[in-house]
Amino acid sequence: ALTPPLSPQEMEEARRWGGARELRPLGGDVRRWEGLVLPNNPPYNTGAFRFELTFSPQHPLLPPTLTLRTSIYHPGVDTEGRVCQPLTAPQHWLPTTRATQVLQDLLLLLDTPDPQRVLRPDLARELQEQPEVFWRRAEEHTRRHAEPRPDTPSP
Repeated sequence: ALTPPLSPQEMEEARRWGGARELRPLGGDVRRWEGLVLPNNPPYNTGAFRFELTFSPQHPLLPPTLTLRTSIYHPGVDTEGRVCQPLTAPQHWLPTTRATQVLQDLLLLLDTPDPQRVLRPDLARELQEQPEVFWRRAEEHTRRHAEPRPDTPSP
């Protein structure tokens, strides 16, 4: 018998992890997840960023696709929301990799922009040559585009 490709445990595990909120199947499709990732570090930690994680029908043999739906000023995420994620590149993908690890990797990238993981060379260059300009723009962009963080207690 074929094992079901995506077990409900995967989503439970990802929900328990705590770095993402409001994790749910998109339109009831268990292969498409939506949620909010909550960065820990400034300037991105003032907001939440909506993502979509789409699993291939051949999951776990083929990697899932992660897209950031919320615009972010970050060298590792392009303007289409594609994320520089070697973990999910076909040549690096391991079928044992859990959805939670993919999301943890996203959070790590957002928290620590990495010159080795770049989809927007212009922003990488700005971060290296004019860090104060980069962080100011990233902060402004986050204020304008990010969603409110769901974990903020109301006054």
